[in-house]
Amino acid sequence: MAVKSEPRDGATVRFPPPLIPLATVVLGLGLDRLWPIHLGLDIPAPLRHWGGGLLVAGAVLGLGLWPVVMFRRSGQSELPWTPTPSIVERGPYRFTRNPMYLHMVLVCVGVAVILSNVWILALTPLCAWALQHFAIRPEEEYLERKFGAGYLEYRHRVRRWL
Repeated sequence: MAVKSEPRDGATVRFPPPLIPLATVVLGLGLDRLWPIHLGLDIPAPLRHWGGGLLVAGAVLGLGLWPVVMFRRSGQSELPWTPTPSIVERGPYRFTRNPMYLHMVLVCVGVAVILSNVWILALTPLCAWALQHFAIRPEEEYLERKFGAGYLEYRHRVRRWL
């Protein structure tokens, strides 16, 4: 793909995106201390821990670390505000344009399951919205400006989340 140069090469993401799911979990824990919610769906601790733990582990390994390794092997940084020399389309990028952000959302769900915390689960859609608004959209705008039709074709072929 032909690359157009920009005066400032990188997406206009203003802060580290992992702070959003971290805030989601911390806020959910705080709300649960103030106003605990129990829906009567108490899953036994071992099952809850295994199920949520497997979700977290799968998300971290398959959608968090794997893309980071792919970026670094291609000579790129996983940090969204750094220059992107090429679009990675292999691995998890074949079925989601944002595996690292999807991993963050799934970790929130897994932690909510492990802790049986309804608040974290209820706040997770807000987390996904914030990631999309403050990280994904600026990245998409940057990639479209930089890669043009090549990125638009990839965007048409692969969904934003799943």
